[in-house]
Amino acid sequence: MFGLSPIYILVLGLVCVILFGNRLPSVMRSLGRSVVEFKKGVNGIEDEIDSTMKQVNEKSKDGEVNK
Repeated sequence: MFGLSPIYILVLGLVCVILFGNRLPSVMRSLGRSVVEFKKGVNGIEDEIDSTMKQVNEKSKDGEVNK
């Protein structure tokens, strides 16, 4: 997992608990929402690219038939 050893992950988790303490659940919730919004944005861009590519392919096929 990203080249991180289990000990490093454990130490990182302990540092997070020490720094954020009671706020850790709300921080993680906010982080999760941010990731979901980012994925929605990426999916929207991918959908737009796919639809544009379909239109281009349909136009090129129609152009070949009309020649």
